[in-house]
Amino acid sequence: MITQDAPILGLLLACLALVFHTSRLPRFAKFYGIVPALLMAYFLPAILNSTGIIEAGEGSSLYYVASRYLLPASLIMFCLSIDVKGIINLGPKALIMFFAATFGIVIGGPAALLLVGQIRPDVFGGDAPDALWRGLSTIAGSWIGGGANQTALKEIAQAQDDQFSVMIIVDVFVANLWMPFLLIGAGMSAVIDKRLKADSSAVDELKAKVEAYQSSIARIPTFNDLMVLLGVIFAMVGVAHFMGGAISNGMSEWYSAALSDNPDSPARFLSSLKSPFFWLVFLSTIFGVALSFTPMRSYEGAGASKLASVFLYVLVATIGAKMDIGELIASWNQYWPVLVIGLLWMLVHVSILLLVAKLIRAPFFFVAVGSQANVGGAASAPIVASAFSPALAPVGVLLAVLGYAVGTVGAVVCMELMRYLSAVG
Repeated sequence: MITQDAPILGLLLACLALVFHTSRLPRFAKFYGIVPALLMAYFLPAILNSTGIIEAGEGSSLYYVASRYLLPASLIMFCLSIDVKGIINLGPKALIMFFAATFGIVIGGPAALLLVGQIRPDVFGGDAPDALWRGLSTIAGSWIGGGANQTALKEIAQAQDDQFSVMIIVDVFVANLWMPFLLIGAGMSAVIDKRLKADSSAVDELKAKVEAYQSSIARIPTFNDLMVLLGVIFAMVGVAHFMGGAISNGMSEWYSAALSDNPDSPARFLSSLKSPFFWLVFLSTIFGVALSFTPMRSYEGAGASKLASVFLYVLVATIGAKMDIGELIASWNQYWPVLVIGLLWMLVHVSILLLVAKLIRAPFFFVAVGSQANVGGAASAPIVASAFSPALAPVGVLLAVLGYAVGTVGAVVCMELMRYLSAVG
C-alpha cells in the first residue's frame, strides 16, 4: 500500500495520462463514446484505492490541496471567458431545474424514511438522541449545499458523532454513485434531449458563442503568457483565501453572538456563512467574473480554460482516490437501512428532476448541472458542466454558489419533516 502523497500524485497523473492517451486511439473510440473520459479519470483512482494499492484517505493532503488551491484557480480561469449576457439568455429553466433538484432532496428524505419505516419501524425513533432523522438531516445539508451546511445540520439536529460517521459513508456512496450517470448522460445528451422534447438551443448558442470566441483569440502561449496568467490567477486565489478567512471569522463571531442572544434566531439558517470554503468559492467566482471585463480576458486565447481543465481533472482524480468500494460493500449488512434510505432518497430527487424537465422541456444539461450544484457543490458542479463543454463550466460554478446560499434553509425544512414522521411513525 502506498501512503505517501508524492507517489500517489504520480499514480493519479499517470491514470489521467492513460485515459487521455487512449481516448485519442481509434480502437477505443466506441468505448469512450459510451464512457466519458471524465468518468474514467474518476474511476481508475477509485480502483487503486479500493484494491489497497494507494491510501488517499484522511491522512492524505492531496484532496485538500486540489480543492483549496487548484479548484479556486480553475474557477477563476473558467470565468475569464464567461459570457454573462449569454448565461442570462439561458432563461429561467436553469433556476427552475436547480430548485426542482432542491425540492427533490427536501421531500426525498422524508419519503424514503417513510417507505423504509414500513419494513423497519425502528428507523423512526421518535425524538430520541440517536433517532435516525438527526443523522439523515446532515445528508440533506450536504446534498443541498455542501460540507459547511452538513456540519451546520449536525449542530442543529444534535446528531451523534458515531451516527454522523455512518451518514458520511452514505452521503459519499450515493452521491458518487449518481455522478457517473450524469457524466454518461453528458455524452448522450442529444438523445436524452430528444426524449425530453427539450429545447437546447440556448445552451447550444452559448456553447457555440464561447467556443467561437475562444477560437478567435487562440494563440500559442509564450512563457510570458503563462507566467502572467498563473501569477495573476494564484494572486487572486491568495486574496480569496485571505479575505475569505477574515470574512468567515467575522461571520462566526456574529453567528455566535446572534445565537447566544436568541437560540431560535433566524441566524441559525445562515451557518454556511461561517465557512472559509464558502467564501473562497464565492470570492474566486466573483474575481473570475470581474477579470472577464478586463484585458485578462484575452488570456483565454493562451489556454486559460485548458489549464483550468487540467486542474479540474486533478481534482476529479483526488476525489476518486477517496472512494473505497470495498468498505462500502462491507458496511452494507450493518447499515443497509440507511443505505436504502439514501438510494431511495436519490431516486426521488432524480424522478422529480426528470418530471420537471419533461414538463418544461428543459435540456439534460440543466438536469445534470442543477442536480450536481445541489448534491456535489462547487467541487463537482463545474466538472459535470464541463463534461458537456468546458465553455459551460461557469454555469455550474454559479449554480453551486447558489446551492451554498440555500443549503441550510432547505436542509432544516427537510429535517423538520423527518422529525415529524419519526414522531408520528
